[in-house]
Amino acid sequence: MEIKIFFSIFTAVFIAELGDKTQLATMLFASDKDVSKWLVFFAASAALVVASGIGVLAGSLLSSYISERTLSYIAGAGFMLIGAYTLYQA
Repeated sequence: MEIKIFFSIFTAVFIAELGDKTQLATMLFASDKDVSKWLVFFAASAALVVASGIGVLAGSLLSSYISERTLSYIAGAGFMLIGAYTLYQA
């Protein structure tokens, strides 16, 4: 495993997930005194693993039909559209 690529992916995903609705939902579940914190941790972790697996599978399938460069442009344009929409709604 290339450790540099691992940390690059880890850092990008970690920063993207900080403070998002997933983390807020996890905090909400963890605030329930009747629910085990370990249960919340493992359930949230499993959900993120499955969601990431779907992303990897989708990326692998799409890369069979679309070039990596084109996928990068599509992803970049998607993020810009989401950002523009967010600014418009603000």
